[in-house]
Amino acid sequence: MTAAAMVAEFDDVAGWTADAVEELGVRYAIPAACRGSASPAALAWLAEACELSAGTRLLDVGAGAGGPAAWAAERFGVRPVLLEPMQAAGRAAARLFGLPVIAADGARIPLRTGSVDAAWCLGVLCTVKDKAALLGEIHRVLTPGASLGLLVVVAGSPQSLPGPEGNHFPTQDELAGLLDRTGFTLLEQTGRPDAAPLSWSRRVEQVNAVIAARHQSARAYTLAARQGERLSRLLATGQVSMQLIHAVSRPAPNTSFDSGDGTSAGPIFEYVEPELRS
Repeated sequence: MTAAAMVAEFDDVAGWTADAVEELGVRYAIPAACRGSASPAALAWLAEACELSAGTRLLDVGAGAGGPAAWAAERFGVRPVLLEPMQAAGRAAARLFGLPVIAADGARIPLRTGSVDAAWCLGVLCTVKDKAALLGEIHRVLTPGASLGLLVVVAGSPQSLPGPEGNHFPTQDELAGLLDRTGFTLLEQTGRPDAAPLSWSRRVEQVNAVIAARHQSARAYTLAARQGERLSRLLATGQVSMQLIHAVSRPAPNTSFDSGDGTSAGPIFEYVEPELRS
């Protein structure tokens, strides 16, 4: 995920978002940092489906600026650990919420096998080519029977319009097959729940306005806007749809302990609890 448009969309905008929130105030942080990932209704569906509760060790894979994980910590008392390969996005999550962020790619998660109670991966699966590798690593770090919450853009009718650069949307059959092959049982699925309430969306709009005022002449701003516009057109024409997925991990046959030594991980922006590390 290194294309310029994807760096602009997921990294540059995250850093700009943190700057805008610092100007506007902390009440803008979670809505702004959830932009492009989930509405409150979607997060609530995922949290209830995954049965999150106080003390749950929740891994957010491709966590971006940290909004969904911060929401889950605030509403359910989970203990989140964020995995994010983009440097500015990881720093934004640490700045905005003080959450532990590991700079690493989801294809090799530097955590112990079976060390995580639940995982989220929101709007990430369609941005990676090797989806099986990502899901397989998530399965490895989850305890058997643990929940995985996904927000996935799923391809429907034949795609005639250009999609966002670097995105590869699975069909429903492909998604179900991927989950099964990587050790998950798909329990439930729903289309995107209700839109965000005005109190939420207005805060996002105000953050967007600050970002536009500061950065609309930047090439990264133009690239990120084009990514969003392309996805919006695909959604509006029914060529793709947002789907929320709840799956559970099946015990892996002949599982051997993988220490997850973290040699491929980058710097940790904030402290990560020792029991979750190798």
